Amino acid sequence: MADTTNDIWNDNDGEEDEAPRKGGRLRRFGIFFLVLAAVLGVVLVAAYRDGTGFDALRRMFSYGSGEESTAEAQYDYDASDSNRFAVLGDSLVVLSDTKLQVLARGGEEIWSTSVRMSAPALETGGGRAVAYDVGGTELYVVDEGGEILTLTAPEDAPYFSARLNEDGWLAVTTELPGYKGGVTAYNSQGTEVFSLTASDRFVIDARVTDDDNTLAVVTLGQENSVFVSNMVLYSLETAGNVDPAADYDVTDGLVAAVGEQDGQLVTVADETYDLQDQLEELRSEEKELLAQYELVYDLENIERQMTASGAMVKANSSNTVYLDLSEADSIIYYEQAAGGITGLVDRLEHLVSSLLS
Repeated sequence: MADTTNDIWNDNDGEEDEAPRKGGRLRRFGIFFLVLAAVLGVVLVAAYRDGTGFDALRRMFSYGSGEESTAEAQYDYDASDSNRFAVLGDSLVVLSDTKLQVLARGGEEIWSTSVRMSAPALETGGGRAVAYDVGGTELYVVDEGGEILTLTAPEDAPYFSARLNEDGWLAVTTELPGYKGGVTAYNSQGTEVFSLTASDRFVIDARVTDDDNTLAVVTLGQENSVFVSNMVLYSLETAGNVDPAADYDVTDGLVAAVGEQDGQLVTVADETYDLQDQLEELRSEEKELLAQYELVYDLENIERQMTASGAMVKANSSNTVYLDLSEADSIIYYEQAAGGITGLVDRLEHLVSSLLS
């Protein structure tokens, strides 16, 4: 066998060092994975302590980087415990005690105004939002593009509540000096269509129904020394008429809010919520009463009904009597004839007088 110890072309010296080299690589990979696991552990601990890190990690793995993601929008606004939020399409409405903002999806500000509110409130309806100060004098109605309507109340008549229906009609409840409250309704163009002042019961809330024909007003009164909520309905179809069309009591609690669902008025009380379907029944009854009212004064309908039942027959030529009024009027008096002997004597006297004449 040939000696290859010093043969640089056929020696096998490298085979003796292969095992140590493979062991060194495995150690390096093990150390790398240990370091990676330690780093991940530190990240997870930090995320757990921060409270929002897990959400950030989930979003990162779900959507990738924020620059490439279109699933989320970022809005920048002033942080405050009094902030109120409303989403209008792709816009975000933010109300605080110092500012009212309408922000676009990308975070840029579409419209804003400075406010001074001690108790800011925000309600939505009809693609709009109404922002007002409970017990204050500022009220704003905005949509995705910004301001639509601004109202300012007198200092002695602050706002109490404001609600929008699905068509953007607004009902505003206010305190009034000398009264127990007042309600004003505005159509979608911001024009006042109804106003009332209450003197019997306290007005606490109001809303225009979604068909824009009725104003539902929540009142509060006392019966047998117990506070009772009452719903009063006013028609908006008759201009200038402030008489209630109907009313009903809301039992089992005091009403805290009023809304509408599938044509039914919904009232939320401190103990229960109540669905009222009396609105359609009241309207049907009103239409029936109006029809009866018109029938009473409709002579054609009266003639049609009386002739159909046979109680009255339409006159024809055979039933016509003509009176000749050309001569002077005369009266014929007929005296009742006496009976018995007296009657016989009278007839004999009349006969004798006739013969002699």
